[in-house]
Amino acid sequence: MTALFALATSLLWGLADFGGGLLTRRTPALTVVVVSQSIAVVVLGAVVVATGGWSEAGPQLWFAVAAGLVGPVAMLAFYKALALGPMGVVSPLGSIGVAVPVGVGLMLGERPGLLQFTGILVAVAGVCLAGGPQFRGAPVQRQAIVLTLLAAFGFGAVMALIAEASTTLTGLFLALFVQRVTNVAAGGLALFVSVRRGAPALPADGFPWRTLPALAFVGLADVAANGTYSIAAQHGPVTVAAVLASLYPVVTAAAARGFLRERLRAVQAAGAGLALVGTVLLASG
Repeated sequence: MTALFALATSLLWGLADFGGGLLTRRTPALTVVVVSQSIAVVVLGAVVVATGGWSEAGPQLWFAVAAGLVGPVAMLAFYKALALGPMGVVSPLGSIGVAVPVGVGLMLGERPGLLQFTGILVAVAGVCLAGGPQFRGAPVQRQAIVLTLLAAFGFGAVMALIAEASTTLTGLFLALFVQRVTNVAAGGLALFVSVRRGAPALPADGFPWRTLPALAFVGLADVAANGTYSIAAQHGPVTVAAVLASLYPVVTAAAARGFLRERLRAVQAAGAGLALVGTVLLASG
């Protein structure tokens, strides 16, 4: 069950990152974050009301608030890095943030077996290689790498926090709702400050109504990924759930290859293969 939900997390995050990266090539990243997360707030609010999630309110929701504050910073940095692209290079570096939840799991006393430990090493190495990172080049490339590393550790912190924010399914809906409300509040404030400083909030041709379905998909896929990861972390070792959930860059790279025709280098293909081997080892362990 842990492996299934964690792999679903990778699929959802990978597709959300691909969509977010595409959207930020024409629309300011902050606007993409605020609009997509606002749509998620509306949907989650309806779910919380329908399931009676308000009854699950408690001190653990502060973890959701913290995740909501960290999330927009990480998403903004990552979407900007993806816009600088290429996605097949930037996205895999985001998996480095897996060190945060894995470290939390180890501090809580989790001790993976030999097979799982090997799977962790192989999977993380594979995901990093899948990007074929280029640390030399123009300043734009270095900027993309710095932004990606900032986002990576932010995503890792969100994974660790959201896993502690609830213990039941209805509580999870409430925690995700609180997280997204905080996301919108923090992102909206940042957008307001950005506009006051002269940065545009919208593309030159106005609000991108045509991309509203894509914005909704990005916001809802990201929410769903947080939910499936929380379930995975609650029903199995955090160290295993975190690593399997961090395979999303392979999905983003595959989507970029399929839709944008970005060519994968030999090292990237080899990295994707290693990530698959690591997944099998973790699932079988």
